[in-house]
Amino acid sequence: MSPKIRKLRILLAKPGLDGHDRGIKVIAAALRDSGFEVIYTGLRQTPEQIVEAAVQEDVDAVGMSILSGAHMTLFPAVHKLMQERGVADMLLFGGGIISESDAKRLEEMGCGRIFGPGTPTPEVVKYLQEFLPDHRQREKII
Repeated sequence: MSPKIRKLRILLAKPGLDGHDRGIKVIAAALRDSGFEVIYTGLRQTPEQIVEAAVQEDVDAVGMSILSGAHMTLFPAVHKLMQERGVADMLLFGGGIISESDAKRLEEMGCGRIFGPGTPTPEVVKYLQEFLPDHRQREKII
């Protein structure tokens, strides 16, 4: 009997006071439909709650949706906590109302791709399918 390789696990989060979650729910459904295991933490999560959930769930990536304008505070805070907790190998990516210049700055800080409004869901799926298998450099067998 050959070993069963576990699905790639993605944690999705809505940090801060932003209460608009339609977009992240669409992404969650698209990822699930494409074979990912998705954990959605819900609204108004703190950076600490997001990173704690990522550690507990042993995810391969953390995706955040930010529409509140606080992305230049929240992404760096989560990224720093991930480094402090020893899980900097988890991909941190996201989307929302984020200017191209801010998205570029976040990527230069170590975040993965930042997706803007109107990004087709297959583009997000393809990015994760292509990036994740090599990103964590480990195969999890169950």
